[in-house]
Amino acid sequence: MGASGAGKTLLLRLLADLDPGEGSVALAGQARNAMPATQWRKRVMLVPAVSGWWAPSVVEHFPSALLAAAASLCATLRLPEDILARDVLGLSTGEKQRLALVRALIESPEVLLLDEPTSGLDAEAVLAVEGCLRERRERGMAMVVVTHDITQARRMASRIFRIADGVLGQG
Repeated sequence: MGASGAGKTLLLRLLADLDPGEGSVALAGQARNAMPATQWRKRVMLVPAVSGWWAPSVVEHFPSALLAAAASLCATLRLPEDILARDVLGLSTGEKQRLALVRALIESPEVLLLDEPTSGLDAEAVLAVEGCLRERRERGMAMVVVTHDITQARRMASRIFRIADGVLGQG
């Protein structure tokens, strides 16, 4: 939690090793600098507020070996049955947002970093996303979720942190 511009997204990008920074971070006792960046980024995945789409069709953004898992998650997130066969240009912002979450989840990262994962979604989609994330958390996936919605934070979080003036604190 924190005001716009407080550094929430920057914190996620630092944890994901996408921006240079000071200090150190470790996962299960392994320091980030003790492994190749590509290995870290498979274990710690960021779902940004606005995701990147580099190919014209949705299906091209998913490994073929994981298409069945992607389709199952799409159903869980209440996406249209034919969503994987569509063109990216025809997707709504909310569909892109949920598909970006699917892209990350099918890779089964140990830590999922989420930047405003439900902003702009309708109530039904918010509940579907929250339910899916709750289930993953119960199965042991760690998550850091940036949200401006304190009610959502209380529903989803085991701990709530706030960032202000570049300082992260609990509460």
